[in-house]
Amino acid sequence: MLLLTGKPADMTPVDLVWLSELLKNIGGGDSLVQAAKKSGASYRSAWGKLNDIEEMLSTQLILRTKGHGSQLTQFGKYFITFIDDMQAVHSKQGKIYCDKLNLEISKLKNIESSKWTFHSSSDAIIQKAVKEVKGFSLKISGSGEALEKLLNQEADVAGYHVSNEQDSKAIYRRLMKCNIEVFPVMKRTQGLMIKKGNPLNIKSVSDLTKRRVRFMNRQIGSGTRLLLDTLLIEENINAADIDGYLQEEFTHSAVANAILAGKVDVGLGVKNVAVDNELGFIPIKDEIFFIAMHKDVTSEAQASKLIRKIRAYSGETPGYKAVSLNRQISDWL
Repeated sequence: MLLLTGKPADMTPVDLVWLSELLKNIGGGDSLVQAAKKSGASYRSAWGKLNDIEEMLSTQLILRTKGHGSQLTQFGKYFITFIDDMQAVHSKQGKIYCDKLNLEISKLKNIESSKWTFHSSSDAIIQKAVKEVKGFSLKISGSGEALEKLLNQEADVAGYHVSNEQDSKAIYRRLMKCNIEVFPVMKRTQGLMIKKGNPLNIKSVSDLTKRRVRFMNRQIGSGTRLLLDTLLIEENINAADIDGYLQEEFTHSAVANAILAGKVDVGLGVKNVAVDNELGFIPIKDEIFFIAMHKDVTSEAQASKLIRKIRAYSGETPGYKAVSLNRQISDWL
């Protein structure tokens, strides 16, 4: 659920579920700094959104007392209940529409029984290969979402990538237990895409906290977002110190376009996207891209053709290397 705040010419959406949790944490004794951190927002962002909402409502939600932190107003307490009640109604109505939508999806699946649903992490090679192999309907998803769809029988094929052996082994074991086949198809390089010439002298992930550096993130659930969060933990970097950590795009190309348009200065992405867009690139981590599919799909000739296409294209694309045998990445399985 979203609430639009600000002036008509510059409306800003606010997630009401996020706002409810923020207010609940403050009501439970947290400072605004602590509550903002728990909600995944920076203190500055949370403060700004609260000010916008209070201005729109012409009513205070919290009282800020110097030396005593923040406390909910009577209206702030009521607003939590109001949001929760509205969410309950929204969920009930949403289920009705979801059921209706799922019924229509089932009808379409019956009509297009020859199609296989392929959920995959964003990748230009995957998209190129699917266009040349009939039978697959590609949906761009984060790696986590793609795997979830596959395990829930909502997808026939999933494309995902991992950047460390431990996570790869855990995912592989779970998929094998569910009678799902896993095929390594390519190794690719992730890194920082930056403006040509690197005017801000960005050299590593730690430079994302520099004062003038504006960052564009990937969406929660994507493998690239997971990679970034892992790197931040390893280097003891607070995400709240990165200007733009909460800004999200859903593909590597969209991040590159944001850099080209001057909206941001840097984003995490794959090398070939940086090369195609004539951006600078700082390699950070190599990762393995896998294709997972239900066993009934693996027996289809089109499935083998898809995998061959992906490996062929990755062997001739900058920043990629084809992986065709499990023994090439034995430590990952």
